[in-house]
Amino acid sequence: METVIDIQHLRKSFGSHEVLKDINLSVRKGEVVSIIGSSGSGKSTLLRCVNLLEKPSGGKILYNGINILDRGIHIHQIRAKMGMVFQHFNLFNNLDVLGNCTVAQIQVLKRKKEEAEEIAKKYLQVVGMDQYIHAKPRQLSGGQKQRVAIARALAMEPDVMLFDEPTSALDPEMVGEVLKVMKELADSGLTMLVVTHEMDFAREVSDRVVFMDKGVIAEEGIPEEIFNNPKEERTKEFLKRVLKKI
Repeated sequence: METVIDIQHLRKSFGSHEVLKDINLSVRKGEVVSIIGSSGSGKSTLLRCVNLLEKPSGGKILYNGINILDRGIHIHQIRAKMGMVFQHFNLFNNLDVLGNCTVAQIQVLKRKKEEAEEIAKKYLQVVGMDQYIHAKPRQLSGGQKQRVAIARALAMEPDVMLFDEPTSALDPEMVGEVLKVMKELADSGLTMLVVTHEMDFAREVSDRVVFMDKGVIAEEGIPEEIFNNPKEERTKEFLKRVLKKI
């Protein structure tokens, strides 16, 4: 399987605080990789570096073999190929659902409005939000907003989807509807890199699970290994805390 993202010796510091220390991680085409770990372990910063929302302090990020940290790389073109779904949806409140899902297609991909709307409607249907195309974000629940945010990212037809704690801002009863959409996307063969605190999702849907602690990858492996037979003491302690049963 071809490698879509290959992170090599990645470092990130904020002032004197080193948040990421020598991160090495690859994601292959069609693979779902979940990143778990305590708050402050560097998970979200890693994802933001991959999407160039944060500028790494050192190392390489290869996307389809090209180092996206090299000079002369067009950030917007890279971001268009990596869909990003945030904790807090980041929808445009002044636009309706359809507008939210077409604006980047028109501005970044230079699609015509009619084509952009057709593609947006297709992906809104995928996430079960096609009946809400004229609704404004304020009229939607948190779960509905997140499903629109997923459709918006999918409408760019990216090579890989990055999810940054996509359910952490949701009320518990809305988490299921978003995870269901993500599971269906995973089943469809979409390449996904997911920062999550939803352990059931990480266990059931991932091809690989990465456990981060204090800015390093402490352990990675298939879900069965990580959840049933973790090798590192740090991983055991974390899982004991979050699962209360290992």
